[in-house]
Amino acid sequence: MSLQGTLPQRRHFIDDASAIGEARRDAQRLATEAGLDETAVGRVGIVVTELATNLVRHAERGELLVQTIASDSGVQIEVLAIDRGPGMADVQRCLADGYSSGGTSGNGLGAVKRLSGLFDAYSIPGSGTAIVARVGKGRGPAFGAICTAVRGETVSGDAWRLAFRPGEVSAIVFDGLGHGPLAASASEAGIEAFAAIPFDPPERHIARSHERLSGTRGAAGACIRRWPDGRLSFAGIGNITARACGGERSQGLVSHNGTLGLQVRRVQQFEYAAVPDSLIVLHSDGLSARWDLADYPGLRQHHPALVAAVLYRDHGRGRDDATVVVVGRD
Repeated sequence: MSLQGTLPQRRHFIDDASAIGEARRDAQRLATEAGLDETAVGRVGIVVTELATNLVRHAERGELLVQTIASDSGVQIEVLAIDRGPGMADVQRCLADGYSSGGTSGNGLGAVKRLSGLFDAYSIPGSGTAIVARVGKGRGPAFGAICTAVRGETVSGDAWRLAFRPGEVSAIVFDGLGHGPLAASASEAGIEAFAAIPFDPPERHIARSHERLSGTRGAAGACIRRWPDGRLSFAGIGNITARACGGERSQGLVSHNGTLGLQVRRVQQFEYAAVPDSLIVLHSDGLSARWDLADYPGLRQHHPALVAAVLYRDHGRGRDDATVVVVGRD
């Protein structure tokens, strides 16, 4: 079994060239703290520099999100580059060494791909680009997760965890009321309860979280379990959005009203039939729920980290902590 979860990403707004060096140094510090060797730390530095430079040159303003991804086989540093720039009409052509739309040597994205254990890019002309690169050892399960604090706060009131074992996944997301340390404490109380027994039924997780959050500010929370045959079990309290997004249809999952730790009238687990080849999407109300993956041609075929990045970019409200978790089928 592997358990995934992280502190909020290191978040860098790349407004001009002066932001590139700080993003590189911060990512390399994280890589060193995660135990990566000197070679891997150097690769992280190059990847961040190239992606941040692309944001300055082509998007004028973008965002870099950096976090640690752990798996049974090692640790990776994930770098997400997100922008609303002009986009790329032909991603594969832009990856070829020697290609440049900005008068440079054109080795940037090609170098990032070579140095990364995982690399993927999604771009729509006129709408922007999202790129994911993971550097380090191992290759974790197919998921993407973004958790950011509202600007002005150093911690997020949201939190998430994923647990994987062969054929199964269990996922949980909390959104503590308000912002800052008190909201974060509420969410972390629920996360601790989940991490101890991650494959308990979702309704037990939610009921246990309600007990553990007593005396805190309170939180919304939702838990989902996908079985080996694709069936879903789900329970939630409050306004965490949950969907199973298949190729031809999407299934919204039902939560009850209330606030964990404060007022819960009923905890109920719902069972859903398998949605073929579905992505599980969970997000806090830091993102609008008015999205449809059908609006993004081909996005479902890309890595779940890019699905998370595009939803975050286009539907983040910008005035709240924001968390989105996307789980694919390995």
